[in-house]
Amino acid sequence: MHVLTSPLPSQIWQWRGHGVHYVRVGQSHGSRPPLVLIHGFGASTDHWKKNLADLQQDFEVWAIDLLGFGRSAKPTADYGGVLWRDQLRDFIAAHLDRPPVLVGNSLGGYAALCTAAAYPESVAGVVLLNSAGPFTPATPPPEPTVLQRLFKTLRGAILRQPWVAGLIFLNVRRRATVRKTLLKVYLDPSAVTEELIDDIIRPAYDPGALQVFASVFKAGGQGATVDQLLQQMQCPLLTLWGEGDPWMNVGDRSQNFQQYYGDRLTTHFLPAGHCPHDEIPQQVDDLIRDWVKTHLLAGVRLG
Repeated sequence: MHVLTSPLPSQIWQWRGHGVHYVRVGQSHGSRPPLVLIHGFGASTDHWKKNLADLQQDFEVWAIDLLGFGRSAKPTADYGGVLWRDQLRDFIAAHLDRPPVLVGNSLGGYAALCTAAAYPESVAGVVLLNSAGPFTPATPPPEPTVLQRLFKTLRGAILRQPWVAGLIFLNVRRRATVRKTLLKVYLDPSAVTEELIDDIIRPAYDPGALQVFASVFKAGGQGATVDQLLQQMQCPLLTLWGEGDPWMNVGDRSQNFQQYYGDRLTTHFLPAGHCPHDEIPQQVDDLIRDWVKTHLLAGVRLG
């Protein structure tokens, strides 16, 4: 496994008047598409350190902090798939000379889907690692009772209060909470290092971080469903599932992806949790390489 021996080569791009942080490693390799790595909720470009070090051997690799996360600005905004898809589309147009493969973990996977669905000409392929985002329920939920409706209304009113989001956020960014959460979602506890915890905590103390959290928290599951996005997509899709993810039933989600994307989909299940790219990076990187070679570079040799 290759390791970066120097700090990530950070750069700032101005988008809609706000600074967006990104890194770039590796060089253009002929017909091979560049890769754009997109982090999950609360993470950043730092979460791709291991993959950047390895994948740069074969690809031009970019990693970007979504607006509101990492070292990017954290302005008051309506955070969600529409904002991030436009950020990614404009980033590709400004920096890349050809459509890339978008590689997204969790929330970053949903942002990648939104981008590929809305702007198919900008994306060559999509790789999802334990991707977030709801599917349309197979059957309508039962009509709630009067008490259930009342409880939902009261709960919504409470959660929309800024002080409630503030209390939750103060707890979420505590070092002990971050460590406990990571140990829950990683199968291998040795992968939960102090450096990883630092990388997660650092952006949470930036000005505006609370407002970003409150906006995403308030938005909840709003936005297009994954099945709606898949019906608009045209490019090849690779889904990688950490089987030990406690936050999602990866078996059911994988079947949903298969239902809506069929033979354009390649799937692998991995011995990892919610963040397989960080927990078992070599396996993930090798699968990405093989998939690009098979589905996007027929007849072109990697390495």
